Amino acid sequence: MHTRREFINKFFMSTGAALVVLNTDAFAKAAEAVSNIPAGTSAKEIASDENFWGRIQSAFDVDRSIINLNNGGVSPSPKTVIDAFKRYIDYSNQAPSYYMWRHVEPQMETVREKLARTFGCDKEEIAITRNASESLQIIQQGMNLSAGDEVLTSTQDYPRMITTYNQLERRYGVKLVKVRYPAPLIDEDDYAAAFKNGITSKTKAILVSHVCFLTGQILPVKKVSAIAHEHGIPVICDGAHSFSHIPYQLSDLDCDFFGTSLHKWTYAPIGTGMLFVKKDLIKNIWSLMASPKEMDENIRKFEEIGTHPAANHNAIAEALAFNETIGIERKAERLRFLHKIWIEHVKEFNNVKFRTNIDDKTSWCGLVNFYIEGIDVTKTAEYLLNKHKIFVVPIIHEEFEGIRVTPNVYTLESEMKMFADVLIPIAKGEVKEVFKS
Repeated sequence: MHTRREFINKFFMSTGAALVVLNTDAFAKAAEAVSNIPAGTSAKEIASDENFWGRIQSAFDVDRSIINLNNGGVSPSPKTVIDAFKRYIDYSNQAPSYYMWRHVEPQMETVREKLARTFGCDKEEIAITRNASESLQIIQQGMNLSAGDEVLTSTQDYPRMITTYNQLERRYGVKLVKVRYPAPLIDEDDYAAAFKNGITSKTKAILVSHVCFLTGQILPVKKVSAIAHEHGIPVICDGAHSFSHIPYQLSDLDCDFFGTSLHKWTYAPIGTGMLFVKKDLIKNIWSLMASPKEMDENIRKFEEIGTHPAANHNAIAEALAFNETIGIERKAERLRFLHKIWIEHVKEFNNVKFRTNIDDKTSWCGLVNFYIEGIDVTKTAEYLLNKHKIFVVPIIHEEFEGIRVTPNVYTLESEMKMFADVLIPIAKGEVKEVFKS
């Protein structure tokens, strides 16, 4: 593993230009916090250390007048990422056709290598995109599918990805098959079995989520991959909510394609994403925007979108370094710790239910969905925001409803306690305005 100093040096070696000097205050705070951890201290023990996490929290410039528990949609970036992003823009703007194209953009290759090292694959298998939706649609729309071909996914996968296949149904006669699985998912074999039972001789691809955006359920992708590969079927993994959220690499998924957004749990600038394509499959996928034949086997063909700002891409490096400094295992344990603060206060109420098995920490991490029987989830979300400035997301799905809660590493322990204090009278039935009509 490269040290951060080695990484930054390498990052700037591709040209002799005196490029942007990065602000390292956030890293200094994080590095100091890590250096003060006693030897042998586990990630779980650090999860409740407010001195450690206070350093991490100070790296973010956020509005504390609102308790933002919707970091699953898009997360704030540490100030050092935003500062780097702005400096790259300012530097490029001096002479964009020269500085941006000749100095800044070539360093995207180091970002590509860093992403590949983080994910555990070859850099020639990583494309840098604008978000998970773009990454996944490149694969969905780039496959050679014909009328009658089937694609298998679940009813709980992301609507934009389902919409993509719905359009392919209308356009080419492709058939989308959706399987169901329970929420909460108590036995992960039920999930794998649902996909196994959905496979037919016409199945040409399987789309799965690593972390369900609706519930926060961590799903057994590798089990589905094993089943799919027995039938010669490629697996597309939607990792929008898992990358930099929980510790894992490609070998833990064994998928053929993977897409994620880097502006969620990775804290990169808004409008950044990543696509993994297994090297020997690159030639089989058409690029979303046209690329020359000479690029047929080049991962960069998926980045052919015309002129784009290099600043977004290069600032990804700062976000990756920030996560590496904290450590994803420590981060995951902290997220669970923050959730347990409010969960422990309300789980004893018989009318409070969860969409994941909260007693099994391998099932969930930073994203939790719950509901209170007899309570309207939309009214509750509005009440929390309007009365208490607590921002959560109501989930309305054809199979269930709930409230999605996603804190992050900058979230204070006291803020989670405030959330718990507000939920208790709702669970007791004392807040009439949130009752179902």
